[in-house]
Amino acid sequence: MTRPHRRRPEACPPTLHERTSPSSLAVVPSLPMKPPSYCAGGWEQRWHPLLREWVVFSAHRQNRPWTGEQVATSASGQSDYDPECYLCPGNTRVSALKNQNYQGVYVFDNDRPSISFDAPTDLSPPTGLYRNKPATGLTRVLCYSPLHNLTMAELDTAQVVDVVREWQNQTRLLGEMPGITSVTIFENKGEICGMSNPHPHGQIYATNFVYKTVESHLQAAEEHHAQTGRILFQDILAAELEDATRIVAQNDTMVAFVPYFARFSYEIYIAPKRSVAHITALNEQEATDLATLLHEVLVRLDNLWSMPFPYLLMLQQAPLDGAEYPLFHFHIALYPPLRAPELRKYVAAHEIGGGNFLADTMPEVKAAELRATSTTHYTQR
Repeated sequence: MTRPHRRRPEACPPTLHERTSPSSLAVVPSLPMKPPSYCAGGWEQRWHPLLREWVVFSAHRQNRPWTGEQVATSASGQSDYDPECYLCPGNTRVSALKNQNYQGVYVFDNDRPSISFDAPTDLSPPTGLYRNKPATGLTRVLCYSPLHNLTMAELDTAQVVDVVREWQNQTRLLGEMPGITSVTIFENKGEICGMSNPHPHGQIYATNFVYKTVESHLQAAEEHHAQTGRILFQDILAAELEDATRIVAQNDTMVAFVPYFARFSYEIYIAPKRSVAHITALNEQEATDLATLLHEVLVRLDNLWSMPFPYLLMLQQAPLDGAEYPLFHFHIALYPPLRAPELRKYVAAHEIGGGNFLADTMPEVKAAELRATSTTHYTQR
């Protein structure tokens, strides 16, 4: 018997199950039905329009038995100055250079860069079908505050505004340098995210290459526009605002939401309501609104379990190669690795090898949890 055709969006490939022809399946005995409690929660595939892939949701597994690793909370109660910290004001770094006695944000070239203009450019060609090319650029460290024992969530809003302004400034400065085609700004917060120093800081990579996620977003946006005449991220925002169940917070010009296709439990996008390709295109009010909403989201995350909430933060912006990118929509993406206070989201073999993320929770539930938290940091109550 032929399965009836089911319509799907033009850009969507068959779901995982549909890729197998029914005629090729062996007949197996039906499994006994599981009790309703086993099937409670979301259990489906959802299309990720920016990466053009399916995300598998199995939220009924969130409370499965677990005897594996549990994550320890990051140490607290540190001093606001650490004489051994290479990021604190006035201290000497590994390069023997001395930090200024800074009072606000502070930027310097990374002493141990992973990307550098000093990287070799005269490379030996590999054998066979393999290819290589130089990876060059510049990396910088951006300290958010002179105080060693704070996180961005614990800064006041005006200090976060200063951070956003410096993000704009560095994007502008580095984007004008010869040989730079992309400026990537990010933060790894928390020991389980690979944070090497608890002093509040992020990093900036200015490179001669464009990261794959940005390329994927661009390709998806171009395909969507060719098919619909519309901007992809604007359609995402329209769907999120219409549904509203995944909205965490918003203000006049910005919106924060757990996307319909979130791969991590508390994955959050913070985006301007109008499309701009780079953070530098935000006007003064938008930059202030972005900082205000980012700060609120980070406070809500910390308040969820009254602990410093670990996360990976990434500014997603278009290349800086001189071309125009009207279809790209700048946004901040937060990828917190925890799915419960002491449990991280592990990427399993079938996800790495198979290429599809499996999510343990539903975005609607996680957004509701965050909306229910206070906007006053738990350390100040």
